Amino acid sequence: MSGDDVPLRRAATVVLVRDAPAASAGVEALLLRRHSELAFHGGAWVFPGGRIDDDDYGAAPEDHERAARVAACREAREEAGLTLSTDALVPFAHWTTPVGPPRRFATWFFIAPVSSSQDEVGVDGAEITEHRWFSPAEALAARAAGEIDLPPPTFVSLTWLSSATSATGALEDARARQYVWFEPRLHRVDGGMVHLYAGDVAYDDIALVDRPGRRHRLWTTADGWRYEQS
Repeated sequence: MSGDDVPLRRAATVVLVRDAPAASAGVEALLLRRHSELAFHGGAWVFPGGRIDDDDYGAAPEDHERAARVAACREAREEAGLTLSTDALVPFAHWTTPVGPPRRFATWFFIAPVSSSQDEVGVDGAEITEHRWFSPAEALAARAAGEIDLPPPTFVSLTWLSSATSATGALEDARARQYVWFEPRLHRVDGGMVHLYAGDVAYDDIALVDRPGRRHRLWTTADGWRYEQS
């Protein structure tokens, strides 16, 4: 089976945020560490999420976003022991796994608040082995130091979240920003890869990768990871 023939599985992810402790400013996001033996992103730190099940559709079999909301809440409960309302979820992005991996997903990304009185996280110790509330800066620095592994969608989401000064601000930003559809096109460069996203000057022509123009890309090279969006 070629990469183009790998079926896309629908999935949902929720970025759970809370205000950082009073001693520091900004926002924190919940990251979960996947068991190292899992086939998809084993050992990586991710937001709660997973596949959309048939039961998540209920009486609306064609309403994929509604089913994604239900799935995101279910996964938050199953993976982190947290109860969410579907109405609390704010959509802000959609990611499609690029061609190449043996498993590909079309994933709705939501953001939702968790109050300090409701943030008692419980993981199962099987599929999810650890959890931690990170500030975006802490998580990005830990990845740069080789302490944790972050998939590209998690890295990009944390980069965007790093500008938020509070959980409320992060939600307001998500409501105000343009919904982004990510369908990465990967190309090898010296020292690693460049992930091109729609709107980048080189998205349809890799020969333009070094030319001036609009940027929407992620560099994942030996020199470090860098997200650019102009």
